[in-house]
Amino acid sequence: MSTTRPYSPDDRGPEPDDRGPQSGDGAADVPSAAPDVPSAGRQARRLSFDGASGVVPLARDFARQALYAWGWLPAASADRRAAAEDVLLVVSELVTNACLHAEGPDELWIACDSKVLRVEVSDRGAGQPAPRTPHRAGRPGGHGMFIVQRLCLDWGVVRTPGVAGKTVWAELGAPA
Repeated sequence: MSTTRPYSPDDRGPEPDDRGPQSGDGAADVPSAAPDVPSAGRQARRLSFDGASGVVPLARDFARQALYAWGWLPAASADRRAAAEDVLLVVSELVTNACLHAEGPDELWIACDSKVLRVEVSDRGAGQPAPRTPHRAGRPGGHGMFIVQRLCLDWGVVRTPGVAGKTVWAELGAPA
């Protein structure tokens, strides 16, 4: 279900830029994180990777903190715990792909409302992410976008004309 539609099938249209400030506290070696930004029942957080190292564990920790703040964790049931773990896995896969196939991630944006959690990873890469076909489960490597495709309601790529790079987004259903 790979897609290059900029928005999910429910066609919510362009999201308001509620990602908070675009720069951190000025320190080049410390990524900046914007706090929750409520918007019509939606909560969002942004993490800039500017100058950061160890970005995959940093992204997972950031996403885990958001899940705690939004009540996904601690999970009251196995289904809720699995939903939170799926989010963390998708974050890891998207950030890892930006590290391996682009020039590293620029920003992670994560937002949720009562039905959907959306993850976006921006990078400066020119490539087009896609699950490898045919998928060969027994071979090492090449499983990232296949995992994203299997776990998510939908995913896609947004490119802005005249701007280098892209944003890869994925949406997961909120736990019941």
